[in-house]
This record gives sequence, C-alpha cells and structure tokens, in this order.
Amino acid sequence: MDGDEVVTQLGLRMPSPVEEINDDRMTVTGVRLLLKRDDLIHPDLPGNKWRKLKYNLEAARTGGYRSLLTFGGAYSNHIRATAAAGALFGFDTVGVIRGEEHLPLNPALQFAVDHGMKLAYLDRRTYRQKTEPNVIEDLHERFGRFYLLPEGGSNDLAVKGCAELPAEIDSDFDVICCSVGTGGTLAGIAAGLQSSQQAIGFSALKGGDFLTDDVVQLQRSALGHATQNWSIETEFHFRGYAKRTPELDDFIDDFERRHGIRLDWIYEAKMMYGVFALAARGRFVRGSTVVAVIAGL
Repeated sequence: MDGDEVVTQLGLRMPSPVEEINDDRMTVTGVRLLLKRDDLIHPDLPGNKWRKLKYNLEAARTGGYRSLLTFGGAYSNHIRATAAAGALFGFDTVGVIRGEEHLPLNPALQFAVDHGMKLAYLDRRTYRQKTEPNVIEDLHERFGRFYLLPEGGSNDLAVKGCAELPAEIDSDFDVICCSVGTGGTLAGIAAGLQSSQQAIGFSALKGGDFLTDDVVQLQRSALGHATQNWSIETEFHFRGYAKRTPELDDFIDDFERRHGIRLDWIYEAKMMYGVFALAARGRFVRGSTVVAVIAGL
C-alpha cells in the first residue's frame, strides 16, 4: 500500500490546508492564530483518524490480516473512522463498544454499521480489562484472527503518523494545540516539533490528569524517550467526555458565525474554547503564532 497511491486513489487532501483566523479576541492579545484544517483530509477519515490509521493499515495489509478489531465508547469517532477505513481498504471490521447496546443506534454507531462494522458490547467492568489476555482471547474465539487497534487508535504507528503533521505547516509558529482523548495525537505532534516549539493538548475528558502518563508511555514506546515540549490542559472538559454545556454551545454557534466553521463539540470546540481562554489570560507571548489542529469528527 504505497502512501502516494492511497492519497491519489482516495482523493485525500494532503497536506491539509492551513488557514489564518482573524478574530478580535486574539487580535487584542497580539497573538496570530492559524488553523490546521485536518478535518478537510477526507469526509470519512478526517484529521488525526487518518494519521493514526495510515501506518496501522499498512501493517495490517503486510501482515495478511483481513479483519480489524478496535474498542471505543458509543460516541467514538475512532470507531466510526475504523469502519470507514475497513470499507475503503477492504477489511472486515469489529467495534467493541463500552457498555450496553442502546437502540436506535446513535449516528456514530449507525454510520459504523452502515459501513459494514460488526458491533459487540462489553459491560463496563470487562471493558476496563479489555487489554488483558483473557479478554483478547475471548474476542479471538468470537471473531477469529484480527489486527488489533487500541482504543482511540493510539499506538506506536499512530504516533509515527501524527508526527508528520508539524512539517506540513509552512508558516513559522511557536505553539501548536490539539484536543486529547487517548494521547496519541499529542504524543506524535510533540515528537515532530522543532526545538523552539511547544505543544498543548486539551483534554476532552473530566479528570484527564492520567493522560500525562499515557502520553509519556506512548512516546517512550514509539521514540524510546519522552519529549519535554508538551503539556495538557484539563480545565476545558465541559463536564466530561461526550458532554456539553450551554456555554460551549454558545461558543460553537458564535465561532461558526464569525468564521464559517462548525466545530465538533466532543473534541475540537473544547480545545478551541481553551485556546481563546489561555490567550485572554496571557498564556501566549505577544507576537507569537499559535496553530490549532482542527481534526473534525
């Protein structure tokens, strides 16, 4: 699976465009804001989803696998993207969902089913043990041989894919920001930065302090060491994963009126709200350039 051939065959928009945002809330702070529009890479494989899957799909094909299996919550964008990748690249797919089945399916899970994914459900206690050998063995007994993708798609190969993002930005910048669910995107982006640049991740999960250890482990596994050029903000979760507040909804509506971009409320809106809040607090040096990664659904 040659990378250039895939980009051409699927019509992937690579590299994704970079757009400058003119917003008085940033202008007053003296900070230039750029958006890395990874949401425009592909309608079904946007943003970090393609970057995380890219080398994993290559490894699955090389290893002779015909099936992909992965994990996620009921609103997981990774589940959705894995189903789309399976349909596009000819893999069977299985999505192991946290919790009980609820019908009718929400849009994310319905999309997955419509793209050929089989859904299985694990109670929350078993789901917490999803990486244990006995749980994986049970899944193999049910679904046969499969290439295992971790929850959120974050592994060594995902870090490798995400590390390619900074080099695509042809403008000088000082800080790059991204949303954080499992930590793979932040781990990779930080690995691809120049020595003078910093990365900030914004947790979409309540109580996301544990993500720091997860990013460290991902970098150590993928790179052999953890970099010191990143941090994670845990304040802007808006009550937790797949939760929202009227304040967040108002921000999303206002951002769309100003800039014509509808932010994903599970991840990107929380990150972007945090970017504006940190700018207002003087977190970014006046005259600096900040890049915000818009990964889409």
